Amino acid sequence: MVAEVLEHLEPARGGVFVDCTVGLGGHARALLEGGAARLIGLDRDPAALAHARTALAPYGDRVELVHGDYRALGDVLAARNAGAVNGILADLGVSSMQLDEPGRGFSFRRDEALDMRMDRTAGPTAAEALRGADERTLADVIYEFGEERHARRIARAIVEQGARAPIATTGQLADIVRRAIPRKGFTRIDPATRTFQALRIWVNRELEGLDAFLGDAVRRLAPGGRIVVITFHSLEDRIVKHTFRALQAAGEVAIRTKRPVVPGEGEVERNPRARSAKLRAAERAA
Repeated sequence: MVAEVLEHLEPARGGVFVDCTVGLGGHARALLEGGAARLIGLDRDPAALAHARTALAPYGDRVELVHGDYRALGDVLAARNAGAVNGILADLGVSSMQLDEPGRGFSFRRDEALDMRMDRTAGPTAAEALRGADERTLADVIYEFGEERHARRIARAIVEQGARAPIATTGQLADIVRRAIPRKGFTRIDPATRTFQALRIWVNRELEGLDAFLGDAVRRLAPGGRIVVITFHSLEDRIVKHTFRALQAAGEVAIRTKRPVVPGEGEVERNPRARSAKLRAAERAA
């Protein structure tokens, strides 16, 4: 949603912009070409940063890339004496690179090590997290983060299998989930999809502190500065919507998007994964 990001952030105004999830650098490049004087890019994933570093090399010292979690935005800006910034972008969730890159363990389309970490330098893998989880915790995770109505069945099957032998690969986990869910004819998505989403969110703490980050990010904006957030599932979008509304009620921002902006048909045709994207934007009060 590059065009929509540019429309709301308006980098032609100049100044300092922050891409909190720089990924492969696509949005960052567009912001720089659109007029941003300086860009600070963060990402939890060292592999993504390596790609971004190559992609953004032509912009020289206008770009600084940082290995870090977007929730550490305040510390990152303070360490660089950045002061108030003019625009902030957070494109949340797992990236296409992470889904497609072999060995990451985000997808059940390949049978590989069950990792799922966005930052492979920190924290337990999904396989390690499963070994340390009890049935109730897993059921709650799968129900809350995957909105999976068969969460208890699935959690029980995972714990029972784990008691016999550790679950080490994506293929093993997907098979356990499929067997645990009652079959009732054709289903639009693979039965393992919601459980994989839930475990990914859990392992990476994707929703933890998101509301606090949004509040902190808004307060890092200069008057008239803007924030754009792109989400890919209803749990994230709900947090962004309610947090923006609370910040607006407190007089800190004006919401620019009364309803979430969604990709056009052309973008969805080019990139089917974009179909679930929702963009919300807000502007810092003067």
